[in-house]
Amino acid sequence: MISLGYRLAGLSLLAALSLSSLTAHAAEITLRIADQKGNMRAQLEAANKLQNLPYKIEWSEFPAAAPLAEALNAQAVDIGVIGDAPLLFAEAAGAQVKAIAVDKSDAYGTALIVRADSPIHSAADLKGKSIATNKGSIGHFVALKALASAGLTAKDVTFRFLQPSDAKLALVQGSVDVWATWEPYTAFAETQDSLKVAVNGRGLWSGNSFIAATDRALNDKQKRAAIADYVQRLAEAQVWAHQHLDTYSQTLSKIIGFPPEAARLSYGRSNARWQSLDDKTIAQQQQTADFYQQAGLLPVRVDVKGTFDRSFIIQ
Repeated sequence: MISLGYRLAGLSLLAALSLSSLTAHAAEITLRIADQKGNMRAQLEAANKLQNLPYKIEWSEFPAAAPLAEALNAQAVDIGVIGDAPLLFAEAAGAQVKAIAVDKSDAYGTALIVRADSPIHSAADLKGKSIATNKGSIGHFVALKALASAGLTAKDVTFRFLQPSDAKLALVQGSVDVWATWEPYTAFAETQDSLKVAVNGRGLWSGNSFIAATDRALNDKQKRAAIADYVQRLAEAQVWAHQHLDTYSQTLSKIIGFPPEAARLSYGRSNARWQSLDDKTIAQQQQTADFYQQAGLLPVRVDVKGTFDRSFIIQ
């Protein structure tokens, strides 16, 4: 396995080869970046990796992957961070995007949340219950995988497809039994006395999220160089964030509006690392696609190989 330091060195080389072109056209290049709950931006700001950029950044904040995928599909942004399942739905819908890097994390935080007094303690207890989540999200995926692990299917529960804030409210008010969600929402829920994790994502989800870029941005030489530089900065910022967890958590807390303890819990246990794309990652994405197709959520089998661009890491 190639070490993290070597991968970062490779990214540095790729970015450095493009810096002269970027610098010459800095005033002309704007990289439109879609973030979810400020995670990428928080890392970059905390690690001071947004200083002296050879291009401009235009940030867009999204509460979940579905609207972010729509923005990618509409070419309203150039790149964004997105989970494996939402990326599949975006591509199945015709979005002209490629995954260019993978963030591998502990899958615990993609979980099924219940009220503290709930009788639901395992996947087997989900039968006959109602689950709120975003359709096609990693929360939806983990809910389906949890059902399958207990010999159940989507027909054994009632899904309500809601945005995270609405799903949380529905759970707290008792109009649904379960909220299938992801970090940092899971950590936020766990820091409240009224909610708890009933089923976590370990063994159910790969833990993979991606940076996806539009084909249009990748085909633009200057934007492609800016994307390479951005990925390098992000990978370095992530390492810094793990080394300075308290400082990073404060920055993340301010950006996403969550309590510092929730921000720290979310990131501290993730053990997330940006990595180059490899055969194992592509195989895991194919398994996710096949599961969704078998569950009837994808009409045909999707061959995921063509949805990856592995040229951003020099190995």
